[in-house]
Amino acid sequence: MSLLTILLQAAAGNQQWSGILMMVIIVAIFYFFMIRPQQKKQKEIQKAREALKTGDKVITAGGIYGKIREIGDTYMLIEIADGVRIRIDKTSVFASIEDAQQK
Repeated sequence: MSLLTILLQAAAGNQQWSGILMMVIIVAIFYFFMIRPQQKKQKEIQKAREALKTGDKVITAGGIYGKIREIGDTYMLIEIADGVRIRIDKTSVFASIEDAQQK
């Protein structure tokens, strides 16, 4: 029996429960096709950021290439040229250069 047959039987049998059933199905579809994959992706990005260490080459979300010189609790100090260092928020580090070139 297909899902469509079950839904049609539920809608024909009891009108007051069919609306609730359809809402539950819509929420389940949104969760499995939109929310859950996005959460997985965010966890992967967070793991990649936590694995970064001093000396790694990175790209920021703004497109700046540099090398990590210092890592703090909420920031990273990145050297973008000889003697030019900027302090950025950890969450703005997009990827390491190696990861970006593989994609």
